[in-house]
Amino acid sequence: MASSHRNSPVPRSSRATVLIPRTALLCGALAAVLTTSLVHTPSSGAAPRAAGTHTPDGVCETDPQAPPKRQMRAEWIAGVYNIDWPSEQGLTPEEQQAELAALYDRAVDNGLNAVFVQVRPTADAFWPSPHEPWSEWLTGEQGGDPGYDPLEFAVEAAHARNLEFHAWYNPYRVAMHADPERLVEDHPARQNPDWVFEYGGRLYYDPGIPEAREFVIEAMMHSVENYDLDGVHFDDYFYPYPVAGQTIPDEDTFAEHGGGFDGIADWRRNNVDLMVQGMSEAVHAAKPHVKFGISPFGIWRNASSDPEGSDTNGSQSYDGQYADSRKWVTEGWLDYINPQVYWEIGLPVADYAVLVPWWEEVAEGTGTHLYIGQAAYKAGNAGAWSDPRELARHLEFNRDHPGVHGDVYFSATSLDTNAREAMDVVVEEHYAHPALIPVKDGLGGAAPAAPVVTRAARGDGGTEVTIRPGRGQDPAYYAVYALDGPPGRDGVACGVEDPRSMVGTVRAADGETVFTAPAGDGDRTYYVTALDRLHHESGVSNPRYVR
Repeated sequence: MASSHRNSPVPRSSRATVLIPRTALLCGALAAVLTTSLVHTPSSGAAPRAAGTHTPDGVCETDPQAPPKRQMRAEWIAGVYNIDWPSEQGLTPEEQQAELAALYDRAVDNGLNAVFVQVRPTADAFWPSPHEPWSEWLTGEQGGDPGYDPLEFAVEAAHARNLEFHAWYNPYRVAMHADPERLVEDHPARQNPDWVFEYGGRLYYDPGIPEAREFVIEAMMHSVENYDLDGVHFDDYFYPYPVAGQTIPDEDTFAEHGGGFDGIADWRRNNVDLMVQGMSEAVHAAKPHVKFGISPFGIWRNASSDPEGSDTNGSQSYDGQYADSRKWVTEGWLDYINPQVYWEIGLPVADYAVLVPWWEEVAEGTGTHLYIGQAAYKAGNAGAWSDPRELARHLEFNRDHPGVHGDVYFSATSLDTNAREAMDVVVEEHYAHPALIPVKDGLGGAAPAAPVVTRAARGDGGTEVTIRPGRGQDPAYYAVYALDGPPGRDGVACGVEDPRSMVGTVRAADGETVFTAPAGDGDRTYYVTALDRLHHESGVSNPRYVR
């Protein structure tokens, strides 16, 4: 395992009780471009089809073979150890920006519609925070000013490509080493040494200290309050993963703050619950439209430990990280849960085909969206992962489970290296056409007025479709559809419900927006809908026929 990739675990079936997620060894997951840019277009360039008909009673029936129109398709972009971005420390601002822009462009090429970018890897910041120092993963020097605002750039560049932006934080990790003297002098961990413990050769804030919990929430909330985020995201790190022969040194904290709890394990879980609930409340109080989600280790508990658990035999986040992820869903603290189900279909100790239905049942009826964390970093490994269709099989399985709202891949670099062949299969079989992000109820928002297509004409690079907003609320972006042939009286509403007729989405500009649709064969009629930032979709625009 390379030292720069401390999140490349492979479950060992010979040690069934030790299943480590991708972040376990890691200790945890441009100024706007021109509005004429092509965004989220089908990679295949295949002719769109107007699938969908009305039944005699007027009900719209879409093709049952059509892919989902709404689906989260995201990737994690990790900063710690320079796994994804920046790829190394000390790059110039221009080099860092070019790297991230390239990652985003590849995400669009892969049919993705969101990015989860790590902006607080180790109690440090990818933005000018008044609470914590600049991250060492930017410049190589903790506290070193990178010369620009990486978070501001990251958000703007994502939105320019109509990618939803989720800021990814690690709440309690302070350092990937155990020496407080290596932290900058004014680091909160040095100013408050009683907040910190060392475990497994690393430094952590103690979740049992109320002031420490309040501080990490405040530090993260600064970015929520000051940047145009779409989501707030935690990975699987709360209390650190167990290290053989070591005990978490929080007995004194338990003695001081553990009143009312008979055992330290229940107290630790409550500490994590308090932070999760507190962050959820803070996010939604500050910006109700921002989604809050967590990507826990894929196993909550095994059925052998708890009748509510899954039919698995691996490490349990409830007992290992004191993360009661099932409770967070049932209590309604999360907008989405994104478990790291990083195992193949058929693995006896942790079968993908067992865990996905278990999580689906947990989320059912709660209003919490379920996304599945996919182990792209394993593609190309021995066994099942040597088959480039393993990831595609996961998505095929998910299609039979309507409670699954999408997938998130770890990590961005993997999708262009070891998982390239596997991702090509995913794109061809599942992501050949764009998808809108699912609407999460309860966060506000409303569909804008239907837009107006003022012009559509063939050009050198495709068909240019000119759009202006309807009256009232300004949209966040537009979805563009193309149906074969001239406009007809019937089937338009059904046709736009089939995502195979969607040729792309584009961020809305002030005034008119120009979208360039890929060239296609034959005559087409173009329609456009407008969407708000929470993905509520308007009615259909007027048609524009292009011969």
